[in-house]
Amino acid sequence: MSSTADKSKARPQQPQESSGWFTIPAPLARLFKKFPLLTYPPNELPARSPDIRNVPTLYVFISDEDALKGLPSFNPSCLKWQVSTAYLETGRGLVHRTNPTSQTFLKLAGVDFCLRSSNNHASPTGALPFLLPPSTPSDPKSQRPIPSNKLEQYGLDNGKSKLPESLGARIEAYESLIDHRIRNAWLYTLYLSPTNTKLLSNLYIVPATSSRPVRATILYQLKHAAELEILKSTSRDAINPADLYKGAKDAFRALETVLGDGEWFFGSPLPGLFDATVFSYTHLILHDGLAWENRRLNDILEEFPRLVSHRNRIFQRCWGSGE
Repeated sequence: MSSTADKSKARPQQPQESSGWFTIPAPLARLFKKFPLLTYPPNELPARSPDIRNVPTLYVFISDEDALKGLPSFNPSCLKWQVSTAYLETGRGLVHRTNPTSQTFLKLAGVDFCLRSSNNHASPTGALPFLLPPSTPSDPKSQRPIPSNKLEQYGLDNGKSKLPESLGARIEAYESLIDHRIRNAWLYTLYLSPTNTKLLSNLYIVPATSSRPVRATILYQLKHAAELEILKSTSRDAINPADLYKGAKDAFRALETVLGDGEWFFGSPLPGLFDATVFSYTHLILHDGLAWENRRLNDILEEFPRLVSHRNRIFQRCWGSGE
């Protein structure tokens, strides 16, 4: 008995290995000891997203080249706000009902800003446009994005130009014409008209991916979402292009009537948000650089020379001559 006890005392005791879900297997543990993990510091922000912004940055649908030149966005919702100083489309559909004039409104308000190309998936708000105000690292509040529904107030608070007061209920009927009749015709022309499929792809699909299957999927989703949006707005079971274009023509006629012989809508001495809203569609409809194949909406708008002149005045005021 004593011999057995002595032998057990002589044996070195093996350490008990713990077991469980978070236990590193012994072979990996020995490997990590030879090659310890190295944690690298976080990457710096890219140059296009600086820590310190001296001027606001407006993120819109636009090419990188046009953003550097400060040119108008090809998306009505973004262009509305872009003009105010100087949508829409996601892989999941037309889910955003934002005002289409931000880029224009900011320019009219006299807000100095720079443009950046973006998309809804990259937006912290889930939609374009949005604006990042001037910021410093020591001010966390300055890092908060301003969504499209607050851009009007931002332009009024920070612009150098005094804009006309909001007309309130007076313009609701005319805004409805833009949001429904003109917008429906726009959606059909760009998204559902077969002859404009190439233009739609070049604007929203080709820049997003080089994968053909993904492009085909996005194209289907955009067209399907546009169809649903039009059917919902018209309360119809099927889309009738002739009715859509007739509705747009009636809307343009009403807008030209209310514009009258004045330079700006409702007799205002200065262009305001409603002018930017109208421009966001009239400019893009008349924009030859978009290479429209189906020009039905273009032909309709050209029947209203006062609206064409209004579009030209806004463009001249915000971007100067030429396109």
